[in-house]
Amino acid sequence: SKISSVYINNSHGMDDDDFYDRNLALFEEEMDTRPKVSSLLSRLANYTNLMQGAKEHEEAEGIGEKKKSNKSPQMGTFMGVYLPCLQNIFGVILFLRLTWVVGTAGVLQKMKTFLICCFAIATNGVVPAGGSYFMISRSLGPEFGGAVGLCFYLGTTFAGAMYILGAIEILLMYIAPKVAIFHSDYPEGEGAAMLNNMRVYGSIFLLLMSLLVFVGVKYVNKLASIFLACVIISIISIYTGALVSAFKPPHFPVCMLGNRTINAHEMYDSQCAKTFFIIKDPKTTDLWKHFCQGPELNASCDEYFTSNNFTEIEGIPGLASGIISENLWSSYHSKGDVQEKGSSHAAHPASTHQPYVFADITTSFTLLVGIFFPSVTGIMAGSNRSGDLKDAQRSIPIGTIFAILTTSIVYLSCVVFFGACIDGAVLRDKFGDSVKGNLVVGTLAWPTPWVIVIGSFFSTCGAGLQSLTGAPRLLQAIAKDNIIPFLRVFGHGKVNGEPTWALLLTGVIAELGILIASLDLVAPILTIATYVFLLPPENFKSLSFLGMIICLALMFISSWYYAIVAMVIAGMIYKYIEYHGAEKEWGDGIRGLSLSAARYALLRLEEGPPHTKNWRPQLLVLLKLDEDAHVKSPRLLTFANQLKAGKGLTIVGTVVSGNFLQSYGEALAAEQTLKHLMDKERVKGFCQCIIAQKPREGISHMIQSSGLGGMKPNTVVMGWPHTWRQTPPLVLPDTVRVTTAAHLALLVPKNISLFPSNSEPCTEGYIDVWWIVHDGGMLMLLPFLLRQHKVWRKCGMRIFTVAQMEDNSIQMKKDLATFLYHLRIEAEVEVVEMHDSDISAYTYERTLMMEQRSQMLRRMRLSKSDREREVRLGQMEKLDHSNVRRMHTAVKLNEVIVNKSHDARLVLLNMPGPPRNLEGDENYMEFLEVLTEGLERVLLVRGGGSEVITIYS
Repeated sequence: SKISSVYINNSHGMDDDDFYDRNLALFEEEMDTRPKVSSLLSRLANYTNLMQGAKEHEEAEGIGEKKKSNKSPQMGTFMGVYLPCLQNIFGVILFLRLTWVVGTAGVLQKMKTFLICCFAIATNGVVPAGGSYFMISRSLGPEFGGAVGLCFYLGTTFAGAMYILGAIEILLMYIAPKVAIFHSDYPEGEGAAMLNNMRVYGSIFLLLMSLLVFVGVKYVNKLASIFLACVIISIISIYTGALVSAFKPPHFPVCMLGNRTINAHEMYDSQCAKTFFIIKDPKTTDLWKHFCQGPELNASCDEYFTSNNFTEIEGIPGLASGIISENLWSSYHSKGDVQEKGSSHAAHPASTHQPYVFADITTSFTLLVGIFFPSVTGIMAGSNRSGDLKDAQRSIPIGTIFAILTTSIVYLSCVVFFGACIDGAVLRDKFGDSVKGNLVVGTLAWPTPWVIVIGSFFSTCGAGLQSLTGAPRLLQAIAKDNIIPFLRVFGHGKVNGEPTWALLLTGVIAELGILIASLDLVAPILTIATYVFLLPPENFKSLSFLGMIICLALMFISSWYYAIVAMVIAGMIYKYIEYHGAEKEWGDGIRGLSLSAARYALLRLEEGPPHTKNWRPQLLVLLKLDEDAHVKSPRLLTFANQLKAGKGLTIVGTVVSGNFLQSYGEALAAEQTLKHLMDKERVKGFCQCIIAQKPREGISHMIQSSGLGGMKPNTVVMGWPHTWRQTPPLVLPDTVRVTTAAHLALLVPKNISLFPSNSEPCTEGYIDVWWIVHDGGMLMLLPFLLRQHKVWRKCGMRIFTVAQMEDNSIQMKKDLATFLYHLRIEAEVEVVEMHDSDISAYTYERTLMMEQRSQMLRRMRLSKSDREREVRLGQMEKLDHSNVRRMHTAVKLNEVIVNKSHDARLVLLNMPGPPRNLEGDENYMEFLEVLTEGLERVLLVRGGGSEVITIYS
């Protein structure tokens, strides 16, 4: 702008060289005051993605020691995201529970379950260490980020416990059953003994894995490739076995009694029959002894045993058998039910002493969703390693999406292969009791079930190590952000950055999962803890909302009581961070959502005029500051807060005298003063400072410009100017004119310093309403709103109205009582009669004083020659009869009000309009002074010209 002015003003007096030098000097001045392009590019080049609290976990933490230089992350999409996701998704559920889930839910419902569970998280921003927590916290803010991050940490920790339990189950049931420590002599106690074995061995495995993680993550990474190879080999063997079964099905005979599956562990003689012959001599089998009272052929036997025969079926009919038609549909059972072929259930009850395969838990679609869901939570493995990635914002979406596509194809194909190759009686056998204790998925593997058994064992161990490695680093990232004060200690670790304290806490929490000991109970906990409010960033608002709905639905589908507990815990963490955590400003998406919601609401308000039923006082409180920038009447804001009860729109404004360019700093200071007072009075609202040459102009500008759309003030609150006689110009009359023109209500408390504070509740007394002119119902509504506040709650309400000689006072009182009844306002009603009387000497005296003062002020505004001309003309002062009449009304009305309401806690009465002639403002103020004389607390009310209450629905 300065350079332009030089060009414009270069007229005739400056040669080209001087003109050039002048331009160059101005340009250099601009360069000194504005950022240069080179400095901007330098900042972009040196930009680091390590935001506050998100340093990489390998950074040295030693105090007083020289920090080791960290190598830049070098992991790419394939090694850093794709393979870790595969390893975590292909885990315990695939090898231990998928066949059972397919057999119970059926192929069709299992596909539906999988499609519900499978979705991903991605971002388009820079992602340092902390992974998914970093994305969530930077997208939703520190409160949501901390709450969801801790829940996700707990989910990752319980995932480690789940993988360890899966490894122990494979060890004790399929690899080395004889190493079990606890045994039971009765079938009823086998479950409890198994749980105790799981607790002991699970604790040992957890200790060993934690020690390995403590030694160093590099050893875990070295083992990861071995574990991943086991997973891939196992999956290949499943595919190969399914294809081979089409030509040569493996021989896995399953013994059936009628339609019921027999536990092969009880067939000690391997005879699937009631009797067998030894040299033509019939003998009873071991199975006979479970159903009959004795070994004799004529012994009393179970009814179902008597009416049905034993048969052997192939557990793996093969891909070409057409068995998939039987496995398409679901077959849910209650705990203790006998597993049967097909979906039908026999009516004859079975005893637990009989050698059947029983359902160990009650199954349902929601339960299966909760158990299967942890198998898809491995999609977070890539994002959790974001600090080790070369290009996290590119690798995480690509690697995660391709991992999801790969695993989705594998899972869906496995569902089809299991349903098409394995008999339903075997599929629903969770622990492989019908196939002599073999792992059910292993029965399909080629060339031997041991490929799956060994592969799944190492796979679950590897996934457990990954969880125990990732969870402490996630907790460390949360602790380093310093948003949760009591977690600060977990941000520290060894010199090389390894999260020692976080690992210790992770081990303790994982031990709790180990003590639960049941894979089917830990899995739903993992489901809830992992995906409570897990959302993508605000860059994808529509997808984020859909993801939130699916997450919430899955939580309640899996376990409604776990979901409620998780939401309560998350809510408590959110509130803790909000009130006690460190303040962070990460540009979270909640602000963006709030802005969108506010914009939508404002546009909706513009669709039509507000209805009377929806009218609420939306206040513009005008405060005045003294020379030291202190609020002169802070009790005015207290009264406004009592009237609003902390709800609705409140705008607190002030006028700073001066020029905008010169007084901008004063305006900022005034705004801070107002905000401090609002915080002190606990007023939720907005501040607005207007800079103007004259106060009345500033107030007019503020009334015109405050608010936005439908969220504009409809009521102005300003204090009574007690010094109006000494400090002209008069602001109140002009404000009355402006509010009337803008159709706004005006509230003017007089003696505001005597109004009660929030700590001074009125224990008794009345709020008196003097209803002289109907003003839209404001006089009725304001006491009702005040009495909702604790300060005025115990005050009664009295309504007075004035009757003239020609009015029917009795009928007026009845009509007013009826009106209040329809408004559901409880108040005492009284009609005051005012008779015409002679004008008192006091009235003449007040009128004379008023007019003499007005005349004096008018003369002070005249020039010297005009004053001399008035003296020569000898003009005499005469009283204006209209002023006498108005003063008489004010004096008589004041006498009545003081007589009736001298003991009232608050008096509300109508404020008359100001004169059209600006020269009569002093008279107007004098009338108001006389009207309110002798009253302790007065609230002058002027309506906005529209109804604010209605008796109609």
